[in-house]
Amino acid sequence: MQKTVTSATLPINIPVIDQLRSTNIWCGAQDASDHDSGAFTGEVSASVLAELGCRLVEVGHAERRQYFGETDEVTARKAAAVARNGMVPLICIGEKTRGETWHSAAEECQRQVESVLALVPSDAEVLLAYEPVWAIGAAQPAAVDYVVEVTLAIRGLQCVEKRPGITRIIYGGSAGPGLFKQLKNGGLDGLFLGRFGHDPAQFFKTIQEIADA
Repeated sequence: MQKTVTSATLPINIPVIDQLRSTNIWCGAQDASDHDSGAFTGEVSASVLAELGCRLVEVGHAERRQYFGETDEVTARKAAAVARNGMVPLICIGEKTRGETWHSAAEECQRQVESVLALVPSDAEVLLAYEPVWAIGAAQPAAVDYVVEVTLAIRGLQCVEKRPGITRIIYGGSAGPGLFKQLKNGGLDGLFLGRFGHDPAQFFKTIQEIADA
């Protein structure tokens, strides 16, 4: 029997990560160091996040790449650290500029995916978040056909297709209510929400749509 949790049953003096341990909701972090230990002031290691109870860690976000100069190699090392500490790396991938066709986007994503998966054990669970950089914060997400073609190209990569570990792909980039039902037949497993994740009503609506699908 699945446990139902309501706000009335959650003691406010217990950390959220502890309140959610017996539910199907995963807690995660937005970044992690590629070092498990050592003198790296200001960094948070994946081993510490695992000890806290995190299940998911985001690495390689476009803002980390742009503002902190993180490369595919850095992202790969971070993803490997997350995986070896028993958590699922949520690996952000996506092209910087919008091309005339989806082919150039797929090629850029291929380089990123191959670089990261080369360091992550093949039996580790991974989550690839396809998020075109040009679509982040835009008025509209990328076109449905465009997203579907890029997603199918990613799924068809040998480094993805032949992995024994679970590999999920989600879409981000102005993703919100009404989008998943248009994309669900294109190989996507879910959405990667930004601003709509900060709006309780829109967030709940999106979750319902994905659950129904």
